[in-house]
Amino acid sequence: MAVVLYWMAISHPSQAARKMLDLKGIDYELVDVLPLNQRVHLRLAGFRGGTVPALKLEGHKIQGSRRIARAVDERWPEPPLFPADPTARARVEQAERWGEEELQPVPRRLFRFAAAENPELRRGVARVAGLPAAGLVAAASKPAAAYYARTIEADGRRATEAGVRADLAALPAMLDRADRLLADGTLALDPPNAAALQILATVRLLDAFEDLHDHVAAHSCAAPARDLFADYPARLPRVLEPAWLEPLLVPGPA
Repeated sequence: MAVVLYWMAISHPSQAARKMLDLKGIDYELVDVLPLNQRVHLRLAGFRGGTVPALKLEGHKIQGSRRIARAVDERWPEPPLFPADPTARARVEQAERWGEEELQPVPRRLFRFAAAENPELRRGVARVAGLPAAGLVAAASKPAAAYYARTIEADGRRATEAGVRADLAALPAMLDRADRLLADGTLALDPPNAAALQILATVRLLDAFEDLHDHVAAHSCAAPARDLFADYPARLPRVLEPAWLEPLLVPGPA
């Protein structure tokens, strides 16, 4: 097998990378990486970094959904993930970069905060991963969950209460921006381009948080996110303090 994707089903950039391969009709092997164990697994697999998605492509090792998008688009040009027109491509790349650097960390940080604080959530993740003795796995994984909660994301924040509350305050404006990018055609859907996959995979995971579902569902980007990632397995129970959600209750502009 010349193409191997290391992924986690709950990981939104992993979902985006897998969708890229599927859209291009690429034959690939899928390797499941256990949540909270990715750093060890990927190092053993020969990757320098400890994050998914990670792709072995004809002898090359590529990590990160943006790098993977460029690699597979170069190797398999059709259907294209980026427009041929230079101006249009620049818009798509700018949106894709925003999606990775600013929007993508939000649900990951919410999940990491909740996993570090909530043993029931860790048990649920163990069950989804098909692991036996989910209760024991939840207890044993607490140090790893705490480690990832302390990890600094690309935007400079950690999965602390302060980081989570800042994310929730910023989320309405971020979803408004995703709506605008969809409306002006930057996020193409037929076929989906790299920016659409990057951003809508994140919207889909946000929609899977019970705490956030009603707010996300009110945005026009929610429906295409559900269509693109209809089989997303994540279902995350209420894990956030109700008072932290107050920024989401403020009506947006008419």
